[in-house]
Amino acid sequence: MSYTVKSLNEGDRELIAFRVGDQEFCVNVMQVREIRGWTPAMAMPHSPSYMKGVINLRGAVLPIIDLSARLGMKPTEPTQRHVIIVAQVHRKVVGLLVDAVSDILTVSEDNVQPTPEIASELQRQFARGIMPIGNRLICLLELEAIFPEAESEAA
Repeated sequence: MSYTVKSLNEGDRELIAFRVGDQEFCVNVMQVREIRGWTPAMAMPHSPSYMKGVINLRGAVLPIIDLSARLGMKPTEPTQRHVIIVAQVHRKVVGLLVDAVSDILTVSEDNVQPTPEIASELQRQFARGIMPIGNRLICLLELEAIFPEAESEAA
C-alpha cells in the first residue's frame, strides 16, 4: 500500500483503491471508516445472494456485502487474505468484501473519464467514471448507487 502525503488542491479528492478479482475499483476515502481483515460472517436467511452475512463489529451488527457478486461478477470465496472495507453508505454502515486494498489516490476531477457508452446501464449506474493511472484503469464506484437507500435500510 502506498501513501502520499500532500495538501489537496481545489477539486482534488482522495480515493481508496482496491482489487475485486482482476479489476481495480476505488471509492471516496470520506466514506471509509476502517479496513479490517476477513472475519467469517454468519449467514442470514432470505438475504440477497451478494450478502455474505453479518459480523459483530465492536458490539454492532455489520452486514457484509460481497462486492464482486454485487457488481455482477463471480462470487468471492473469502480467505484470510481478503479484507473488509467498512464504509458509510447513506446513513448505514456496511462491510464490503474485497480481495485487497492497493492504494490511496489523490486525483482531480479531470482524471475521471466518463464510463463508456457501450457499458450496460447497470455498469454506468454503479460507475461514476474510469481513471487511467499509469498503466492501470481504475473504476470509481458510486456506493449510493450500488446500495440504494431502501436496500441499505433492509441490510
